[in-house]
Amino acid sequence: MTKKDVIIDIRHLSKSFDGVKVLNDINLYVRKGEFVTFLGPSGCGKTTMLRLIAGFLAPDEGTIELEGKDISGIPPYKRPLNTVFQRYALFPHLDVYDNIAFGLNLQKVPQDEIEKRVKKVLKLVSMSDYEDRDVESLSGGQQQRVAIARALVNQPRVLLLDEPLAALDLKMRKDMQIELKEMHRKLGITFIYVTHDQEEALTLSDTIVVMNEGKIQQIGTPIDIYNEPVNAFVADFIGESNILKGRMMRDRRVAFIKHEFDCVDEGFGEDVPVDVVVRPEDIYFTTDPAKCQFKATVNSCTFKGVHYEMWVDTDTGYELMIQDYDPYPVGSEVMLYIDPDDIQVMKKERTANNYAAKVTGEGKVEFLDTEFACDTTGFETGDEVTATIRFEKVDLLDHEEDADLTGNVVVILYMGDHYHLTVKTEAGENIWVDTNDIWDKGDFVGIKILPEDIKLSKRAAGNE
Repeated sequence: MTKKDVIIDIRHLSKSFDGVKVLNDINLYVRKGEFVTFLGPSGCGKTTMLRLIAGFLAPDEGTIELEGKDISGIPPYKRPLNTVFQRYALFPHLDVYDNIAFGLNLQKVPQDEIEKRVKKVLKLVSMSDYEDRDVESLSGGQQQRVAIARALVNQPRVLLLDEPLAALDLKMRKDMQIELKEMHRKLGITFIYVTHDQEEALTLSDTIVVMNEGKIQQIGTPIDIYNEPVNAFVADFIGESNILKGRMMRDRRVAFIKHEFDCVDEGFGEDVPVDVVVRPEDIYFTTDPAKCQFKATVNSCTFKGVHYEMWVDTDTGYELMIQDYDPYPVGSEVMLYIDPDDIQVMKKERTANNYAAKVTGEGKVEFLDTEFACDTTGFETGDEVTATIRFEKVDLLDHEEDADLTGNVVVILYMGDHYHLTVKTEAGENIWVDTNDIWDKGDFVGIKILPEDIKLSKRAAGNE
């Protein structure tokens, strides 16, 4: 790929609101004619990124280049970009034709040119017979087409779409996905799309940028993102997954659910903790004992329209989701196997909670903006240390009276025999917890860490 192939180049982009960093050192490029989707949960920074590209916000740090020129200081109306919003913002007092022509009239484009361009985009969005209609008489899908036509009539080099289908019902949304994909094919211009809908991203995109907490988690094609997630967050966010603790025994051999399996992954080392992802459709039933790798009992079976979704309890105490075209009755004892190609091994992002801490006195240490009691033997007041707490040693409480600090559950991963939670503290820091208790995303929780569960180690200056 050459520089001529790149239309947008984003370098070291950061943005904060009220002291909270919503984008943290973003680096990516968009190729000419590409359909790129920013995908992630609410609050991940995807809409902020789009608004920075459009010029509605100014970055705190970094640059945005359009075809090699820095556009960071150029106002929105001078950028060769147009944005389609979730709220279509059509003018109720104007008909379809005048809504689409509005921007061209402001630019004093000749009337014959306006008519030519408006009729062209009306045909593109399948609205040729609607130019005299009152926009308030249109359905949601038709209004959405008018909003897209109004953006396209300005002949932008990049079309920005901020969750434009979110207000539509499911059938209309799916129909519009097909139409958007076809528009992109016909126009050949660059589309940058924002959504939290994973299926929508997989359907529309050439490239998906998965985001979480202001950072890019993975960039890749829909197939790459689905089949080769780089971490547990991506695996959980994109489609259904069985995410499990594992141990890489050696190249092409991994252990999880207390069984060993052949796999295709190499380069992790020997006897190394890893995370393992197996998609529900990649666990297979067999009646051949020679092919069976492990046994299980079916504990639920639900028809999902095109397949059955079954939960099974393995012979080693793990719960797995399986999707299959054939149902197995609840209570059935089944034999299962997984092909090596269908096991995705990922490096663990962390194996414990580690925080830059400071010894504040005998038997006291401070981290997460909180002072904790712990064993400080061997350290002196003022020492810079690392405080390590194993995930399973963090207790969550449904009250704050006995808690050391409080926070909200922001991510929940089911790991087959326990839940792995991300809790964001009131100070804005994350703490990770392994628990068998059931919590919901958004729950306000108390956090308790016992003194004996905090382990201190020497920390080199500047090392966090």
